[in-house]
This record gives sequence, structure tokens and C-alpha cells, in this order.
Amino acid sequence: MAFRERSLEKYKIKEGIGSMPDHLEVCEAAARAGGRVLTQWLGRFRVSSKGPADLVTEADIASQSEIRRIVESAFPAYGFVGEEQSVSERSASLGAPRWIVDPLDGTTNYVHGYPAYCVSVALAHGDAIIVGVIYDPVSEECFTAEVGRGAYLNSAPIKVARTSAIEDALVAVSFPPQVSPESIAVIDFLAALSAVHSIRRSGSSAINLAYVASGRLDAFWVRRISSWDVAAGLLLVSEAGGVVGPFLVQHKGITSGESLKTTIALPKVFASGTVPLDNPVFIAACSLEVLDSLQRLLCQEPSGGSS
Repeated sequence: MAFRERSLEKYKIKEGIGSMPDHLEVCEAAARAGGRVLTQWLGRFRVSSKGPADLVTEADIASQSEIRRIVESAFPAYGFVGEEQSVSERSASLGAPRWIVDPLDGTTNYVHGYPAYCVSVALAHGDAIIVGVIYDPVSEECFTAEVGRGAYLNSAPIKVARTSAIEDALVAVSFPPQVSPESIAVIDFLAALSAVHSIRRSGSSAINLAYVASGRLDAFWVRRISSWDVAAGLLLVSEAGGVVGPFLVQHKGITSGESLKTTIALPKVFASGTVPLDNPVFIAACSLEVLDSLQRLLCQEPSGGSS
């Protein structure tokens, strides 16, 4: 059913009746409302900095406020974890269930007028993601997923690509705000560059995951990210038939000369919807073959390193 504007009265819990609003409908309504706020603020926001190369605008804050108003009107007892909160506010909401919100993923793109940004809203219970929505207000594309019910783009079912050979794969990567030539992000990028068909860096992790889910990208990896950037997208990939796994080797202390440390405690593929949200470091792929190739490729020790 196509999305229609709905009164918030539909989402309010009626006392004494026991009726509950629909999680996915509320999630979609909130994401779309946040997207409208971003559109309204285009060209008239002020920019401040959370850290080097890490920007925040009034639009981020206004979008999060509108999203929070909608989800808390529907589910006042649920927790809320948003990017534009203090650490103490996030910690107070870590009980389950909780909304996990990025009101503007791709802030740097938004500030520069580059049309690759979105709103990401998810509902989680522990490490399990229950529903997720990514809304792109520029293209008006709305990616939705509910655990066990598949993934959709504007109400049409979506599936990951059928790519199995790494040399045919179009992949994406997310870099941290600051990188140097010896950063692991750069090492990964160079390792993959000649092995895959091509690499993209959109500036929005949520959009990258939505594109893996819809078959536009074959894989996406990230070593440093926050839960609100990826919670909704991880569910989309899983529900669209994709796979998510860890890096099989952790690069530790590259800049300080420490050696690489092998990690064997993690599974090769995360169970659907169970990526650790307190440290969401992962590779998302359309197939086990592409995932396996990237796990082997990205865990190669840089030239000159010690084992």
C-alpha cells in the first residue's frame, strides 16, 4: 500500500483498548517527516562542528526533533537513541526496545548541496533490529524493512544483486572524518581497488546499505561507524537476501607500528539482524561469494608489516 499522510491519532495507544500502532508505519511516517524538515532547511542553515571534519547543522537537530515527536507520540515507553544527543542521553535509552535515529546521514553532502543524504530510522530490541526505514528526500525513495517480511522500495519488493565474482562487483566504502595515507581505510581502499569492478564513496553509509539491498551496489564495508548510521540499512540488506559479516583480521595500531591481530571469536557471517550495535564494524554483501572475497582481501597484511 502506498504511503499516505496519516493523522498522529492513528499512532497513539488507546487506553483500555489494547490496540497498538504499527511499528513500520510509524517508522516510515517519522523518516518522511524528518526528510521534509531537511528539505525545508536547505540553504538556510548554519553549520557548526562536532570535531575535525565532522559537521552538524540546525537541520540535523530540527529533523531529529520532529522524528522524536512522532515516535514518542506513538510509543512513549520506548527508548530513543539519536545522533544529535549527548552520550548520557544515549546511555539512558539503551534498554529495549529503542528507536535508533540518524536525522541526517550525509551531513557534509547536505552542506555542500550534493544530493546524497537521507534519514535513517530503526527500531531495535537488544542487538536485533525489528524495523528500519531509510528515506531519501531528494529522490523521494523510501526503503523499508520489517524483520521476516522482506525489504521494499516505495512499496515494491527489492532483492540484492546476483553477483558472485568479486571482479564484477561494484562496491562502496565509508571513510572516517579524518584519514591519513597510512590509515586502515586507505589501506583497505587500495587493496580492493584493483580486485573489484569499481569502488564508490557516497558519503552516506545508510544510502550505501540501501543500495546493496536494492541491487545497485554489490557490497559495502566500514570499520568505524555508529549504530544510527547503519541500523536500518543492516536490516534492509538482510531482508533483501544479502549477508553481513565481520572483518576476519583486525588491523591494530598501524600508525604506531603494532602488528596485525587475528580475530577468530566472531562468526564469518552474522546471523540476520544481529550485528553488534555497540560496535557495528562489518562487510555487507549481496552474496556469500562476494563477502568471502572481501573478507580475504581486506584482511591482507600491508606490505612490510609483521605477522
